[in-house]
Amino acid sequence: MSVLHERVPVAKYHGTGNDFIVVDADESVPDRPAFASAHCNRESGIDGDGSERRGADGVLFLALEGRYSPPRVVMTLVQPDGSVAAMCGNGARCAAAWAAERTGSDELMIDTPAGTRHAVVEDDRVTIEMGAPSFRPRDVPLAREEELVEEEIEGLTVTALNTGVPHAIAFVDDVDAVALESVAPAVRHADVFPDGANVTVASQNDDGSFRQRTFERGVEGETQSCGTGAVAVVAAAKRVGLVDGDDPVTVSPPGGELEITVPDDGPATLTGPAEHEFETELDVTVRTP
Repeated sequence: MSVLHERVPVAKYHGTGNDFIVVDADESVPDRPAFASAHCNRESGIDGDGSERRGADGVLFLALEGRYSPPRVVMTLVQPDGSVAAMCGNGARCAAAWAAERTGSDELMIDTPAGTRHAVVEDDRVTIEMGAPSFRPRDVPLAREEELVEEEIEGLTVTALNTGVPHAIAFVDDVDAVALESVAPAVRHADVFPDGANVTVASQNDDGSFRQRTFERGVEGETQSCGTGAVAVVAAAKRVGLVDGDDPVTVSPPGGELEITVPDDGPATLTGPAEHEFETELDVTVRTP
């Protein structure tokens, strides 16, 4: 077996600090998990001129199908551990921004394993429909038949729901007082979550907004932002009585501010910035017989 080294053009985007390598799916990347593992590495991964952080939170492989109106983008997110995430709110916003630059359209449809999501681009802000959050045990999923609402799991009092991917939400007095990297893994791997779960802590401010920190499944660490987590915070807050009505709620992860709506009847929405950082080329290792 011989090994050939090729290079593919890529772009780097981020949504409130949740950063992604973007690859046109027409480019040949035979081993996507290995590509993501190598180039997302925070110590040795992708590095643009003047960028503050090496690596990324995942690789977005995007297939643009411009013959549709509005244009459609098939999005596959490969995470640093090689797994494929069914949905990523910030990633979908970055996918919409990438497609808008190529098509000139301010309205896109993003096809994900969790379903098709409608996106609208206004300058550097993108609003994407996120589907209806579900607390149903089979949807989260849970290894039981009862919903999990404000129960202690491995030391955190959590509410479980699915906003495209599984989430365990814990409301706390101060998100900064939580040693998230220490407490989250046990919850993420708890037996009640057969597919694992993202673990988010949130604290409510006096004005009704929330601060958020999320330990992401697949990244296996804290990220600067998690869009599905922000939606889950507001949905869980409504469920436990911290929020009522359909008005937008501001959720602030470390990377910036997101605006969330969770209507009583209809899909949730996620609005926030999506920024193009730089373009470069990355190595692809191709093994031949």
